[in-house]
Amino acid sequence: MPAGLGRGHGQVPLTRSAALERLERFVQRAGSAYAARRNLVNASGDHANVSRLSAALRRRLIGEDEVVRSVLAQHRLEKAEKFIAEVFWRTYWKGWLEQRPGVWSAYLADVGAFHPGTTIAEAMAGRTGIDAFDHWARELAATGYLHNWARMQVASIWVFTLGLPWQLGAQWFFDKLVDADPASNTLSWRWVAGLHTPGKTYLADADRIAAMTGSRFRPDGLASSARNSQNFSHPRAHRCARRLPRTPGYRRWCW
Repeated sequence: MPAGLGRGHGQVPLTRSAALERLERFVQRAGSAYAARRNLVNASGDHANVSRLSAALRRRLIGEDEVVRSVLAQHRLEKAEKFIAEVFWRTYWKGWLEQRPGVWSAYLADVGAFHPGTTIAEAMAGRTGIDAFDHWARELAATGYLHNWARMQVASIWVFTLGLPWQLGAQWFFDKLVDADPASNTLSWRWVAGLHTPGKTYLADADRIAAMTGSRFRPDGLASSARNSQNFSHPRAHRCARRLPRTPGYRRWCW
């Protein structure tokens, strides 16, 4: 395995030099090619359509500002808008959670209160009988990485088809992902479950999964409606809140 890269097919740079090398190689594809192909998921684990810089960004080995400057040096803004928007989402999630520490505290309390059973263990092991979900669960276990679009499908199937608590799904990802980020991970799961944006849920669709995986997967029996029994609420924002976990490299974001 090349120096500075993580394990598995989803090899991610875990040193600054490896991250800069990956950025240099990827930046030419960060424009219209990224916009057109970013949601295509290769079942073999070759995720060359995306940068896979998330773990390096999470560890502050490279900065969002460096990434955006490099992209804009080669692409006009309108061509690179999709990629830059994905970079900005990271900053948005961090700022949102920084100002609402109660969301993080409630999530941790919920995780501690649940008692995972056999169904949870089978899902995490990729033994649900849902082809796409099971494949991605096994890929996560083997590599510590999933394509972002695959993460959305897994989260949706977990919540709406399997009927499992989003909090335990988020904790599963947080434990396994090499790029696990408290804000991006937790709030993305809340968004899928319909708790982040009023009236907005994300429902996985078999035809869409088939289209994005080159017909490799077309899961049967997916939920046809997104129902969530948890009430929507936005806790009051706190300016520059200080109660988020201070893991190494976690940067405070204040607006």
